[in-house]
Amino acid sequence: MSGVGIIGAIIIGILAGWIAEKVMGRSHGLLTNLIVGVVGALLGGFLAGVMGINFGGVIGSLVIATLGAILLLFLLGLVRRR
Repeated sequence: MSGVGIIGAIIIGILAGWIAEKVMGRSHGLLTNLIVGVVGALLGGFLAGVMGINFGGVIGSLVIATLGAILLLFLLGLVRRR
């Protein structure tokens, strides 16, 4: 999430967590959405960097954070089933 600042990162994290929650059919609170969104942003940013995908700005950061958050919730769902 380069170039968005700390407040922007928090807002993007909350939005990404909320979108991922809706896509995955889960129900979490605001703090959980923030945590999932920020961790998802880190995961998505890492994977995008490894694959050579460049992103920037608010929209690019939101897309990458949302995809990372969805992946995070998916992986957590796999672990919880066991």
